[in-house]
Amino acid sequence: MNAFRGDSALSDIELEEKFSQRRLNQSVTGRLLPLIAPIWRQIAAVIGIEIVQVLAIFARPLLIGFVIDRGLRQAGPGVDAPIIAWACVGLAATWGLRFALGGLSQYYAGIAAIRVLNDLRTRVFAHVQTLSVGYFDRTKAGRIIARADRDVDTLEPLLIQGPPEFLSAILRLCLSGFLLWLIAPSLLAGLTAVVPILLIATLLFKRVSQRSWAKVAENRSRFTAHLVETVAAVRLIKQSGRDQENLAKYRGLLEDFNRSLIFGTVRSGWFAPFTGLLTTAGLALTLVVGGRGIALGTLTLGELAQSLFYVFLFLAPLQEFSDLFERFANGTACAQRIFLLLDTKPEITDSPAALSLPVVRGEIEFRNVSFGYRPGRPVIRALDLQIGAGELLAIVGPTGHGKSTLVQLLTRFYDADEGAVLLDGQDIRTISERSLRNHVGVVLQDNVLFGGTVLDNLRLAKPEAGDDELIAASRRIGAHDVLQSLPHGYATQVGALGSQLSQGQRQLICLVRAYLADPSVLVLDEATSAIDVSTERRIQQALRVLCEGRTALVIAHRLETIRSAHRIAVIENGRIVELGPHETLAAAGGHYAALYGAYERSAGLGPVPQLARRQRHPDEDHVPSA
Repeated sequence: MNAFRGDSALSDIELEEKFSQRRLNQSVTGRLLPLIAPIWRQIAAVIGIEIVQVLAIFARPLLIGFVIDRGLRQAGPGVDAPIIAWACVGLAATWGLRFALGGLSQYYAGIAAIRVLNDLRTRVFAHVQTLSVGYFDRTKAGRIIARADRDVDTLEPLLIQGPPEFLSAILRLCLSGFLLWLIAPSLLAGLTAVVPILLIATLLFKRVSQRSWAKVAENRSRFTAHLVETVAAVRLIKQSGRDQENLAKYRGLLEDFNRSLIFGTVRSGWFAPFTGLLTTAGLALTLVVGGRGIALGTLTLGELAQSLFYVFLFLAPLQEFSDLFERFANGTACAQRIFLLLDTKPEITDSPAALSLPVVRGEIEFRNVSFGYRPGRPVIRALDLQIGAGELLAIVGPTGHGKSTLVQLLTRFYDADEGAVLLDGQDIRTISERSLRNHVGVVLQDNVLFGGTVLDNLRLAKPEAGDDELIAASRRIGAHDVLQSLPHGYATQVGALGSQLSQGQRQLICLVRAYLADPSVLVLDEATSAIDVSTERRIQQALRVLCEGRTALVIAHRLETIRSAHRIAVIENGRIVELGPHETLAAAGGHYAALYGAYERSAGLGPVPQLARRQRHPDEDHVPSA
């Protein structure tokens, strides 16, 4: 996978094909059949109902022909009222049966659809959660949503409604052909002449339509992805005044979609008129042959009437095939994209012998680590760094030089290209992902809250905790006063992504969550860079509590928050250029002194609160510098 990591030159579909290591345009029939295996009883019931309905349909021409030949006596006096009455009762019964069975068919089809589509959605959702962070870094959120939502919905006509309707069409075609042969073989011979023409046209239509609908599905995914991105970045769009440009881009994507839809419709629109032409030709042929049969006395008027019905029943399925194959083409195109996602394997996986560490001291080592998001463009270069258990290490440096990448590697969102990251002397690639992330907690600048109450979000870190325990943790962190002062206290709804709270309130909730998780290693990645002034003191108190008794890595641009760290590592161009305490580095007059001096001049700093650090154990003095 590293061969195309971050390759922006690839189109969306090409990138998805690279991830899944398969081509988009592959047959999916064999993979669709297992989806309906769990609902075979419901499908069988629908098919059985369709068979009964088809038989009811064919009873009508028989009754009508019987009325014409027997009920309306051409040679005798008047009409046979009892025969006509019974025929009317029979016709009413066939229509009543069709209405009743139609509702029952919809009931079973609905149950089957709900089950198979929900199972598929669950499967897609579960698979998405297993994918590595790198996949989400390079795939638009809207495309993933389109796979799990619209594309899954499109499979319903293909998987649930398609098989019974296709069987019904085949039964009507075959049964009407057989009855036509019984009445007048010459009628069937004339109709069957159009079947090879129809088969060739159907195959051509299937190929053209499938390609067209694949393009439609792709363009639909593009404007859906752009819509999702717009919703997520609405503040940035408004702030930058780019709403008109963004609207123009969306319109362009819609126009691409409309063009592909119109083009696909034009390319496949000939099929329905073509089958209509065949139907008209078949009816004309039936009238000519049937009229001649009546003139010669080989065919009765009732049999001709039956034949006309059978011609309709023979040719109608041919017209229905256009709709069925359009569904097939559209559903297959969406199924290909769903399976493309399901075939995508996570880049980061546990080894078969992955370890689960019950206890972690918190010793960290980056041993000759090199890494880049794109081939040939390393972000981290041969980096060596050791962090002692319980040490508070601050990492500073210019933006884009690898500070946050260290977090990605330590949490194993990405694997190092060269070298190794060790936790308590154990290569993290030999530790299970769940165990590693249970022991390594991360608080990011872009804090994430889910819809629900404050307590709901706190409970994510400790699902078994009661309300009292969650509130006690908030008190310990120093966040209680702020959270309790919300309109409904801890029962306040935070809104989508925490939109109802301030940045500082959201960050306090994330810090309480980190405290509840109680990791052995804590990483604060720009955790204080966007805090409002009113909660600055509470944030500092929370950080002091969080850092006590655990290994802590603090990555920050606000340098006043990390002056009291045991050591400060300065990273430039993916390498550690300086390492030591604040006083030593500030006096050395090197990179850190320049960074801190520039920060002091820009911020006008006076006395500032500092992160409390515990006293270092004498044994920690052995920790080497890079």
